Amino acid sequence: MSALSSDNPAYSSGILSLLPLYYVGWADSILSPDEVKLIRDKVNQLDFLTITDKRQLIKWTNPSNPPSPELFRHWISVLRKQAANMPKGLKKDLITLGLEMAKTSATDQEVLKWQTQEAKEALESIEQALGIRHSQSLQTIFDEEPEQEASFEVAALKELLDDQYSKTREQMRTLLSDSAFNIETIRDKEEHRQKVLEWCRHLAQRGLGALSYPEVYGGKNSMGDYIAVFEMLGYHDSSLAIKFGVQFGLFGGSVLWLGTKKHHDKYLADIGTLKLPGCFAMTETGHGSNVRGLETTASYDPETDELIIHSPRESAGKEYIGNALHGKMASTFAQLIVKGVNHGVHAVLVPLRNEQHQVLPGIRIEDCGYKLGLNGVDNGRIWFDQVRVPRENLLNRFGNIDAEGNYSSPIENPSRRFFTMLGTLVGGRVSVPRAGLSAAKTGLTIAIKYALKRRQFAPKDGAPETLLLDYPSHQRRLMPLLAKSYALDFALTYLTERYVNRTEEDIREIETLAAGLKSYSTWFTTQTLQECREACGGKGYLTENRFADLKADTDIYTTFEGDNTVLMQLVAKGLLSDFKKSFHDEGFVAVLRLLGDRVSSTLTEYNRFFTRNTAIEHLSDEDFQLDAFKYREKKLLISVSQRMQRYLRKKIPAYEAYLRCQTHLLALAEAYIETLVLEQFIKVYKNIEDPKLKTVLKRLCDLYALSTIEKHKGWYLESEYMQAPKSKAIRRLVTKLCRVVREDASLLVEAFDIPKNCLAAPIAF
Repeated sequence: MSALSSDNPAYSSGILSLLPLYYVGWADSILSPDEVKLIRDKVNQLDFLTITDKRQLIKWTNPSNPPSPELFRHWISVLRKQAANMPKGLKKDLITLGLEMAKTSATDQEVLKWQTQEAKEALESIEQALGIRHSQSLQTIFDEEPEQEASFEVAALKELLDDQYSKTREQMRTLLSDSAFNIETIRDKEEHRQKVLEWCRHLAQRGLGALSYPEVYGGKNSMGDYIAVFEMLGYHDSSLAIKFGVQFGLFGGSVLWLGTKKHHDKYLADIGTLKLPGCFAMTETGHGSNVRGLETTASYDPETDELIIHSPRESAGKEYIGNALHGKMASTFAQLIVKGVNHGVHAVLVPLRNEQHQVLPGIRIEDCGYKLGLNGVDNGRIWFDQVRVPRENLLNRFGNIDAEGNYSSPIENPSRRFFTMLGTLVGGRVSVPRAGLSAAKTGLTIAIKYALKRRQFAPKDGAPETLLLDYPSHQRRLMPLLAKSYALDFALTYLTERYVNRTEEDIREIETLAAGLKSYSTWFTTQTLQECREACGGKGYLTENRFADLKADTDIYTTFEGDNTVLMQLVAKGLLSDFKKSFHDEGFVAVLRLLGDRVSSTLTEYNRFFTRNTAIEHLSDEDFQLDAFKYREKKLLISVSQRMQRYLRKKIPAYEAYLRCQTHLLALAEAYIETLVLEQFIKVYKNIEDPKLKTVLKRLCDLYALSTIEKHKGWYLESEYMQAPKSKAIRRLVTKLCRVVREDASLLVEAFDIPKNCLAAPIAF
């Protein structure tokens, strides 16, 4: 049988039905061993193929002897001719094309064999397994974008992402779609600040700022709804999100969580309506993230029953304080000194301006000026010069001064009191990454929508140019980020649930989760927006297409609410403390468990079958993926513990030992958070009942898991957890998953349901 004799080759009807799949399968990439095995198994099961057909088709699956370039050119000629002659109304896909081709050389009896539903399903299973439903090679065949069917219900995925706060999210979508919230490019900071203040008032008038406050003060006692609003604002102008968070979350939250009923009754209702704008004055120029080292003092004067707030030096000025220019009052964090004793950092309400908005005596406020981004937020610096306020202004939930001038606290240990106080304010670290993720989703939506319209370069003269998203390099850039955005969404939903339902027993664990996820997620936002900007080329550089502001406004997320690097060190310290505590609490049992874990790890490391296993079923198994993540986390935890112990035995000071292990600690914290994210993704998709939606989420989960393992492949190879063949197989599978997820990319970003007013970028429409 000659394959090259004419435009009508003497192929049987059975071979012609599979020819489109073979062409695209080989054109997309070298077939992996698992794909070869799958095709051969399917071919042997097809009843409509003759023995001769099967031999020929199996011969064409030989990776060491792939189809020649000459044969490829012939195949595309045959396929393009048939595609051009397909009857109108027929769906343009590989299966339909194959069946139409088969008709040209089939007898009536043969048609009965291969035009059954079973035969069609068999061909579809090969197509699905190869991940070629939407390949750049299809465009070469059809000269236009092939028709695609939705593989899942977008509404069902949107409902999953909206979680239990869907009503609030829909309210926000309606509000942000109003013309009053049209996004504008405003480069004058004063004008931008006034617009943001106006937007903030709109939100306050609708009760959205007070959502986390008790009902008696105009709220709904729902921190979950407040966080949902903050997350939705991340799709809009980030200056608004931050202004909203400072006023209602930080300023109002400090009064709610650090104050007592007298403060609630006096201030909360006005804070919630924005009648009393205020700020959260914690950070200082000289100490940054070191809150315990703040220099501002609040000294009690028993003669007048007042607190004297003072900045002892220029470096004690409060730095980067949002709402400093619009605010009338500040929750000011200072060292509380009573009868000459420093009781540590406490918060005091300090009025800043009078009713005419004039700065009060003893207070100096300076505008921070223009910043890299967030110029709609009125950041300022504040200094206090012997400013007196009533003793009642001390937010006294955790530390009180009575009428006789005596200090008392329900928490005697100063260190525990300090961390308990900060723990009540962890809501910011829960909220910020959610708004940051919204910005990343916005960037992904713009970049993917653009890549589904923008064409560049043609496979040959006269053929349509190739869509950007059909280039494997473009898929590799964007699809892992899309998968990770879903992974982080589910992880942050888990964190929110834990935070909203927190108890005193688990608050420290929640603080660790919040610190880690805030860091990991906001770093992701920065990375994603840069990649999306580049993926849109020069169009992405235009202000109108939003990347300029998205990038500039969210860049600060990596260093406020805690510098990410510092926060990740806190995560690692918490893991080490828990590790150490398990030995104290469980003694010999903990030692046996550790030894058991190490023996198990050793068996895994040196099991040649495991370290070299390249089967797709194995690599796609969540047990393998989760084991790989946990193995990395556990081994890093054990090794850094051992290093610390060695340094301490050598009499190296604890602080220096910690510094020597600093980069190791950061790797440990990253491994811990990545494991948590994967655990939550697996939990979510396994609970989905809709088989179509479950399949899509499983692909995304696989892509997140395997691309993360690929990122750390050097570590895994050094640790002998895997060998080179397995590492290569993971790389191939990630590339394939990028191609498969690309099929659903449009629907996956549609499920975010970002209001058009917020998306705004012309290239997205």
